[in-house]
This record gives sequence, structure tokens and C-alpha cells, in this order.
Amino acid sequence: MKDGKKCFILVAYLLADDKTIKREFGAFGPIRDNSSKFILSLDRLDMSSDGISHLNIIDFLEGKSDLMLT
Repeated sequence: MKDGKKCFILVAYLLADDKTIKREFGAFGPIRDNSSKFILSLDRLDMSSDGISHLNIIDFLEGKSDLMLT
């Protein structure tokens, strides 16, 4: 929660294959909330999809990317 807004964050090491991507992005499936959803991993390729934002965790920790809360 920040400024009265909430988000959901999932942290994964790497999204190495389709099975891993489906599992990690699928974890948000049961959430029927319109709050922002983020996956942070070491991957450099942006794999954002279906309203779920994917960020590189190093860029996030260094302040090069930010969580945009809705």
C-alpha cells in the first residue's frame, strides 16, 4: 500500500521458459482486484502481458524503474 493505493508484487529469479512464465503470470489469476500487478525478475526482456507489468529487479532496486500504482 502506498498513498492509499495497493499493488501486488511477485518476485521470481528468471522467467526461463513458457512453463515458468505461465506459472508466474498465472499466480495473479485468482485476484479479481483492479490493483496494479507486477513481476520482478532478473530478465532484461520486458514480458509484460495481460495487464501485468514485468520489471527487471536490478533496475527497480537501483531506482531506474518505478511501480506505477493505479
